[in-house]
Amino acid sequence: MASLLTRTPGLALVAVLALFSSSCGASVDAVAALEPVDVVTGWFDYGIIEGQKNKLVPSVTLKLRNKTGEPLKSIQINAIFRAVNAPEMWGEYFGWAIPRDPGLAAGAATDPLVMRSTLGYTGTQPRMQMLQNKEFVDVKVEIYLKQGSKVWAKLAEYPIQRQLLTR
Repeated sequence: MASLLTRTPGLALVAVLALFSSSCGASVDAVAALEPVDVVTGWFDYGIIEGQKNKLVPSVTLKLRNKTGEPLKSIQINAIFRAVNAPEMWGEYFGWAIPRDPGLAAGAATDPLVMRSTLGYTGTQPRMQMLQNKEFVDVKVEIYLKQGSKVWAKLAEYPIQRQLLTR
């Protein structure tokens, strides 16, 4: 009888915690809830550095559409840029895809999210020639999402197109 009494408070506590966590807006599967739309990739003209060198950095712009019937809040985004067929990270962008306030309504899409690497190519040749150089290595971007304490989950992967972006 004593062992039943000592286990009961523990079971009651577990039941209360389960009820509390389910009623307090448990986090969603951000990858299942969001769909990338209007995706554009390319090489952003970062401008002139070191007085005479052009700099190009890989860039991706997209919107995220809420596919659920519920509003979404507090979702982080991480864009990791890598040379094609290389495991090392070439650069990254980290930020909020959907902030806590005001969140993202059901069926709505975010404003365009512009994500760029800080690393890129520099050269003295014109920008379009840089993209056509035989030493140019193509890059891809992997997009990850996370909400709350969940682990990062891969949403999508895109090749960075060899096109010049000015905005």
